[in-house]
Amino acid sequence: MGKEQNPRRVADNEAMAKASMLRVSPQKLNLVAGLIRGKKVEKALADLTFSKKRIAVDVKKCLQSAVANAENNHGLDVDNLIVAEAWVGKKMVMKRGRPRARGRFGKIMKPFSEITIMVREREEQA
Repeated sequence: MGKEQNPRRVADNEAMAKASMLRVSPQKLNLVAGLIRGKKVEKALADLTFSKKRIAVDVKKCLQSAVANAENNHGLDVDNLIVAEAWVGKKMVMKRGRPRARGRFGKIMKPFSEITIMVREREEQA
């Protein structure tokens, strides 16, 4: 007598992965997420590999995790996957500071963010 299985959060032809606590602002991370939205997985991985943005390495790792989830957990065909959605969210902000002139204090915000990538298996075009 065990617990009932939780219902799937995504459709049968989808898989997702999430990378959390990435040390970059959500605005900068969204620029990288925009590079891969709607593309085939192979093209998205190639774009992230040759991107000059520092955070592209972590986004690529998250995309590879989503592809592995699709293949191993949901039995989807890797060759037909596209990046259906990629959205970015805010996490915590570390607040630091620096003394400035005339007794003032300059705030330095160090934001963290998260990215969720959803891959979907395309229907076969005949």
